[in-house]
Amino acid sequence: MNREKILKGKKVLIVDDEKDILDVLTELLSQCKIDAATSFEDGKRLLETSEYHIAILDIMGVNGFELLKIANQRGIPALMLTAHALTKENLKKSAENGASYYAPKDEINKIGLFVADVLEAKEKEKNVWVKWIERLGSFYDTKFGGTAWREEEKEFWKKKLEEYTGL
Repeated sequence: MNREKILKGKKVLIVDDEKDILDVLTELLSQCKIDAATSFEDGKRLLETSEYHIAILDIMGVNGFELLKIANQRGIPALMLTAHALTKENLKKSAENGASYYAPKDEINKIGLFVADVLEAKEKEKNVWVKWIERLGSFYDTKFGGTAWREEEKEFWKKKLEEYTGL
C-alpha cells in the first residue's frame, strides 16, 4: 500500500473536543485537506453540509456515536478515535453501528496508516475490519487483559471479519 498516494488530497473531517489532538491529527495528516470541529454541533453541521472521504470522530467529548449515525447516513466512512471510551463495549458498539475502524489515541502516531486502511478497503471493496484486527488486535488483547474479549463475542467478531462492510 502506498499510504502517501492514498492520503494525498483526501478531504477529512476531524471532530474532537481536545484542541491539541486536532493539532496533532492535522499535522499527521498534512497531505490531506482537513476540516476540524471541537463540538458536536460544529461536527454535525460539517457532516451534513460537506462531502468527506472519511471522518475521524472522538467518542466522549463530542457525542461521537451520534456523529457516526450522521456519517453513515451520508455514506462517509468513520474512524472512531478515543482514549477515555476505550472499552470492549464501545469497540463492539462502534463495529455494530457502522464504524469503519476503532483506534486508540495511544496509537495516534499511526493515524495515517489507519486512515489509509479505511480508504484502501473502500476503494478495493474489502472488509477493513480484517486489516484492523491485524494492526490492532494485539493492542486490544493487551489492553483488555488477553483474548477473552474476542471469545466473549466470538460469533459477532467472526461475522464482522467475514462480512463486506459496505463502505
